[in-house]
Amino acid sequence: MLDFPVENLSAEDVERLRGIYEPLTKSVRELIDATIRTEMDGDAVAAAKAEIDAATARLRGRQLEGPFGVRFGSDGDQMPWGNVVIGMRNPVAPPLSFIPSEEGGVSADFTLGAAYEGPPGHVHGGVAALILDHALGDAASSPDKPRLTGTITIRYRRMTPLGDLHVEAAIVRTEGVKTFAAGRLADAHGVTVEAEGVFIQPRWARD
Repeated sequence: MLDFPVENLSAEDVERLRGIYEPLTKSVRELIDATIRTEMDGDAVAAAKAEIDAATARLRGRQLEGPFGVRFGSDGDQMPWGNVVIGMRNPVAPPLSFIPSEEGGVSADFTLGAAYEGPPGHVHGGVAALILDHALGDAASSPDKPRLTGTITIRYRRMTPLGDLHVEAAIVRTEGVKTFAAGRLADAHGVTVEAEGVFIQPRWARD
């Protein structure tokens, strides 16, 4: 059992929590993939289900009320560990790790497997839109000036194959509380999906 709350943590405590929960999340990601692709017989599947149910019951012995939200370390760093795109504790998240670019945007290299399939062998269009929405929002925002999606336009150039992918996004211009951003998703052969969006600084975050 943890002996401190998951908030206002020192860098040391954040790493301690990461060391506890990140391996669990990685194992559940593997479980999701294995669940989709297994061809084991009924007895093996039933045995696995019993083990999974037991593990779930153990983890529910102590849990949060509602979603994880965004927690903050004592140095102000955000901990969006439940986020569906970047969440370290969310096994549904790929997850993505965005890197700031020299031009002021962001980019990430990542892999999507069987859990993200839409058309056979390809990424679901909604997943591509989800990732681009997050990338554009990340590029448009800063720690002291969050900006939320107002509108977003997605252009599907061709199907995106499952596997290794790259996403990048950058600010196009800013007009008052509105920031315009653009980005793209690509595989090894080039761009598969493009996006443009308007991101708005919410009233509670304005000076």
